[in-house]
Amino acid sequence: MSQDLPTPLSPQAAFEMLRANPKALLIDIRSTMEFLFVGHPLGAIHIPWMDEPDWEVNSHFVTEIRKLVLGGAVCEQEGGCTPIILICRSGKRSLEAGRTLIQAGFKAVFHIDEGFEGELNHEHHRSSINGWRFRGLPWEQC
Repeated sequence: MSQDLPTPLSPQAAFEMLRANPKALLIDIRSTMEFLFVGHPLGAIHIPWMDEPDWEVNSHFVTEIRKLVLGGAVCEQEGGCTPIILICRSGKRSLEAGRTLIQAGFKAVFHIDEGFEGELNHEHHRSSINGWRFRGLPWEQC
């Protein structure tokens, strides 16, 4: 894996990392509408990468992540870096957002390669072949 790309994780591996490391953060980067109405992993923090109505990249994305980890790029000597796990719909936006975090100096950046809803099946439905929700991991919706 290239050093400028986030490390891919399966939904199950991400869930286990979150359970094993209380410092790990799960950031849902989907739009507000996706987060609220499609659902999101239980305990996920919502920071959109792009959002309606303009669908432009959130110019404050890196700053908002830094606020969560009190500086973000700085790693503790003993405790290591705060793992940041990104999730989007199918793993494509989280890859791009993760690259941006790494370029900003973050060290422990991961992305859930199947996303929340996963890839489309032959009938163009999501959540039917892979993804956080398909794997039966905890989620909720408004």
